[in-house]
Amino acid sequence: MKKTLFTILLCFGGALTASSAQSILELRYSITDDNIIAPESFETQTRLLEENFYLKNFVVPGIDTGNSTTATPREYEQRLAKLPTVIDLPYNSIVKNYIEMYLTRRRGLVADMLALHNYYGRIFEEELLKEGMPLELEYLPVIESAINPNAVSRAGAVGLWQFMPATAKGLGMEINSLVDERRDPRMSSRNAARYLKQLHDIYNDWSLAIAAYNCGPGNVNKALRRAGVEEGDENAKKDFWEIYNYLPSETRGYVPAFIAANYVMNYYRQHGISPTIVKRHLTTDTVQINKNVHFNQIAAVLNIPVEEIRMLNPQYLKDMIPGDYRPYNLTLPTQQCLSYIMSEKKIHEYDKDLYARRTTAEPGGSSSTASVVSDGGQANLAKAEKQTANSDSNKEIASQATERIINKTHVVARGENIRDIAKAYGVSATDIKRWNKLRRGKVKEGDQLTIQVVEHITPEEVRVVATPEVAQVFPSENKENGNAQTVANESTGDETAKTVAEQPKPRENTQQTKAVRTTTHVVKKGDTLDRIARKYGTTVAAIQAANGMKKTQTGIQIGQKLKIPAKGGTVSSAKKSSGKKATRKKTTRRRK
Repeated sequence: MKKTLFTILLCFGGALTASSAQSILELRYSITDDNIIAPESFETQTRLLEENFYLKNFVVPGIDTGNSTTATPREYEQRLAKLPTVIDLPYNSIVKNYIEMYLTRRRGLVADMLALHNYYGRIFEEELLKEGMPLELEYLPVIESAINPNAVSRAGAVGLWQFMPATAKGLGMEINSLVDERRDPRMSSRNAARYLKQLHDIYNDWSLAIAAYNCGPGNVNKALRRAGVEEGDENAKKDFWEIYNYLPSETRGYVPAFIAANYVMNYYRQHGISPTIVKRHLTTDTVQINKNVHFNQIAAVLNIPVEEIRMLNPQYLKDMIPGDYRPYNLTLPTQQCLSYIMSEKKIHEYDKDLYARRTTAEPGGSSSTASVVSDGGQANLAKAEKQTANSDSNKEIASQATERIINKTHVVARGENIRDIAKAYGVSATDIKRWNKLRRGKVKEGDQLTIQVVEHITPEEVRVVATPEVAQVFPSENKENGNAQTVANESTGDETAKTVAEQPKPRENTQQTKAVRTTTHVVKKGDTLDRIARKYGTTVAAIQAANGMKKTQTGIQIGQKLKIPAKGGTVSSAKKSSGKKATRKKTTRRRK
């Protein structure tokens, strides 16, 4: 009896062992998991991706028929098996979940990625072929970045292939304040292909190499050890699905998402997603840049939109190529590359002072060698001329104001939102929320909002009064009747009230008003108020004030003459006195 029982148990154990071995072999086809974490690319907002310059200018989005039907598991499995790939693309319930997520909730994202793949896919294929890599890896950026070269993950990974800084620098990619080669489509694709090749050489298995690309070789090695695979054992079978349960939760969904990306990028037509129509074919080439150059200079001379240059060269973070540091490549439409070479000198000369970088600086702003020299007291005399009636207290008069901030009340009309209101007043929506302590930024009809508006003050509206504590500048409240206005000096107990007429007059019986010295600028092609302001070291608001323009008026025309306030310059606008000399009234002090 015991012998019979032992034989039964032995047979049962053998059957169990065979069953376990079979389940491991078939694990890739039968595994289920409801706790995996989807890659961040699934969170990409279609609305934001559609702002891409390429999508807006080179393609016509396909028409979604609305047919979001899915296929049967058998159809998914058969279609994946038919794809001409080197990398195994097995089907299971996890892969199914990712496929149907793309085909239902993320259909718009798939359409946008198909459009972007028209341009970036050629770069992926070229770099993978150079390294002898499987071309199905061109769909890794689908799950890494949704094919967005400017994508940034929560962990700090950047670009189409989502490189972390340490990994990128280890591969020889440059990252600094002006250049981030992780965003360069060509450079990042080249290094991604090399990195994947190194990972495959380590594991000799594409599923593990792809997993290591996501979570790093350290985590994959740890999972292998926990799964009982001895390091250095060449006969041990290494497979993503065998160590699945020991991998980080995000990596467990990474390979299934890669398989799903290959499916939807090849079988989108079977699910009613129309292919994108290319309305303008974009072919590009590169030119080598050996000098510092700004995108605005290139755009102005070659008549290319700055947005297009940014789209083709996302690695330059500040619209500037630091060619003085080392040679860099600039990608342009093919027909524009020759134009750049022929116009290179003109490009570098265009507004060169505006984009030039300061190379030397002397203390005090002097360009000569610094030295200590006596000026015979001229500096003290110059300061003495600025003193006013309160010279006994040695307080310097305040500079004349040119702007003031006033609060306005806006009653929200029907259908208005904060963005519309901000645009109408020339302020930001963030400021409106801050001024009115709005957390969510939502308003309704009838709400009263406080808006802070900057109002320009003309010289005629200003009167200057100096007090022992601080010089003050007041807008005139009665400029028509010419009545003197008074400000009492309460801080010292003086009863005497000083009027504008009582202020000491400058020499030669003239009344001086500080005004900004101006120069004349003739508007030329490519000029904007912002560009002109930066060129002359002033502000847009100051230019608008000098030319009697409203704050919302930013349009200028070629040939138009603008008055430009000089940086820090002042001139005296003196009016001859009418013949009457203003007498200075004696003031008395009350003694305690």
